[in-house]
Amino acid sequence: MVFSYENIRLRELAAIADMNMAFFNDFVDFLISKGYDSVFAFVLDTDDTAAFRTILEYLNREIPEGVALYNGVGRPYSQNRAKWLLLGWLFRDAPEQRLRPMVSSMAESTINARRAMLLNMIRKDVLASFPDEVYWQWPNIREVFIDRLEGSRRSLRGSLIEEIVRRVLREVFSDQSTMLEIADAQVQLEGETYDVSVSGAEGTILIPVKTRETMGGGHALLFTRDIHKSISVAHESGYVCVPIIIAESWTGDLESLGCEKTIYININPNQINAVEERLRNEISEIKDYIRQICLYE
Repeated sequence: MVFSYENIRLRELAAIADMNMAFFNDFVDFLISKGYDSVFAFVLDTDDTAAFRTILEYLNREIPEGVALYNGVGRPYSQNRAKWLLLGWLFRDAPEQRLRPMVSSMAESTINARRAMLLNMIRKDVLASFPDEVYWQWPNIREVFIDRLEGSRRSLRGSLIEEIVRRVLREVFSDQSTMLEIADAQVQLEGETYDVSVSGAEGTILIPVKTRETMGGGHALLFTRDIHKSISVAHESGYVCVPIIIAESWTGDLESLGCEKTIYININPNQINAVEERLRNEISEIKDYIRQICLYE
């Protein structure tokens, strides 16, 4: 079995978390300027009004030039979103998934004031679970960052692979760009999402792009089921389906997928350069098939 023992994902996430230390330190410096000795001292503050004003002032404050919070693939968030995410993560919560729907119910006039009110409530509540100063120092906060960045990375990495597939398709069919359309948007079909599609005058090919970093476990079975479901819905709706599967040592049976053409790349999807090179080769090999389906040449 060919596999890579290196945990590329963890190594890259740790590096991005380290890049984000400057953003955390800037918040610490801000707290010190407001009279707090540390993040822990701020969390301990029993003066709700003072804590609320501190959070609101931070949310309204300009971040110093050159300081940024980076997402799971190393791209900077916008300033406003970065400050919201930092405080949500700091208080061990999920600012986008759990907190954002609550913001509108806060009794304040501006978005930042509503966010500050909610974050102050979370600040007070989380102290019972993290009552010691060590939990509020960078080594522990770094672990929180790594966990939160992983979810961001998973979503963004999938989007990055999709964009690479589109770009490679456009390169391979550059001589027929007026006859074939590689859609920029995903296709929704009976609850299934097809990341890439290629259309011509005579037909459309749906291309679900499925990636998986790890090799085994219960989620591997769900991954395989997801592939089969996506293909089944496409076929039942009358579409030709060419799945692209990028997963290290995937044990699924390609023939059982029921597709005339399938691209399987036995590489960890984090190895972007290697994945792109293989994609270019694999798509070039089925170029005539794609043209035949979409253009009936």
